[in-house]
Amino acid sequence: MERPLVKRLAALLPVALLAALTAQETFSRGQHLVVDAKAAGVAAAVVALLLRAPFLLIVAVAVAVTAGVRALGG
Repeated sequence: MERPLVKRLAALLPVALLAALTAQETFSRGQHLVVDAKAAGVAAAVVALLLRAPFLLIVAVAVAVTAGVRALGG
């Protein structure tokens, strides 16, 4: 743990694992790839993130878009 590369990898590994788990839970159902209302919410969150919105606003946008798409039958 004293080498810089090992420290950097140890710091980034939890982020990568969480991102992979989030993607797997968002876009899969069993053995199948699924694009549904959750994908729209994630896309809206990415747009809000790129616009540098505050974290709570990003979450609110994702929730609102996901709920809206579900309400419209998606």
